[in-house]
Amino acid sequence: MELCIQLSITMLGKQLIQNNLFEIGVPKLKKLIRYIKSKRGSFQEEEYEKKLQRYETDHFLEPFVGLTPEYMEMIIQFGFVTLFVASFPLAPLFALLNNIIEIRLDAKKFVAELRRPDAARGKDIGIWYNILRGVAKVAVIVNAFVISFTSDFIPRLVYQYMYSPDGSMHGFVNHTLSYFNVSHFQNGTAPLEPFHLGFHVDICRYKDYREPPWSPTPYEISKEFWAVLAARLAFVIVFQNVVMLMSDVVDWIIPDIPKDISLQIHKEKILMMDLFMKEEQGKTRLEDNCKETSTLTRSRSMSHTACKNY
Repeated sequence: MELCIQLSITMLGKQLIQNNLFEIGVPKLKKLIRYIKSKRGSFQEEEYEKKLQRYETDHFLEPFVGLTPEYMEMIIQFGFVTLFVASFPLAPLFALLNNIIEIRLDAKKFVAELRRPDAARGKDIGIWYNILRGVAKVAVIVNAFVISFTSDFIPRLVYQYMYSPDGSMHGFVNHTLSYFNVSHFQNGTAPLEPFHLGFHVDICRYKDYREPPWSPTPYEISKEFWAVLAARLAFVIVFQNVVMLMSDVVDWIIPDIPKDISLQIHKEKILMMDLFMKEEQGKTRLEDNCKETSTLTRSRSMSHTACKNY
């Protein structure tokens, strides 16, 4: 529950409200400061300011510092959504709302609040893709441990299929509680008012898998604990492998390049090959024509020389 509250504050307060306010507010404030400083330093006249060119007015905008902050914000959000989604299932919804709003805010920021960035060709998003894949794989393991060790899902299954006399969940709570003899309290740890319930208590119950005080090894870890722990670890392994397999299957089914784009690329390659073939054929014909012309010229010159000698 504490993790759920923290994630709700982070996703709703920081991601959805604070970041979006800073996205549009900080560039405007920096733009205003730069304009005031430049105006104080140059003392330009109003007529001159009205005749400024577009590139001169864009000089007052905030300089473009790169896409690293944008990628970093998305990586952090992706980590919050995937790593702890089992504790806060509404995190993907808040992330979607945040991204819908941020698309428009980033568009306004890049168009009206920042200087035009230098164009550079990029094949992909670079190292950020590997970071996303790493976070996704770690998220599978984290969610498997969260589901397995912070809920009663596995203990319920273990009780139902191993310890329940009739295969139902009747008696599950009693099975998860251990016994403690109140006379075994250490000095200074016993309740100050042992009769606050109105009667004397000899045995109390607590949630754990421990041996009862009348067993040969009192308060030691019981065999039920090891059975539940083995089931938890087995669930982690099975969950991880199943999710990884499903992700690989989905990755194989959904191509990286859409079908229409791949067909268009294939058609462009065919057209390029046809163009190259036509160019090669044209070059071959031109060379043949040149050879024929040179042959005719030589034959004519030789015949003319022979006639002249005759």
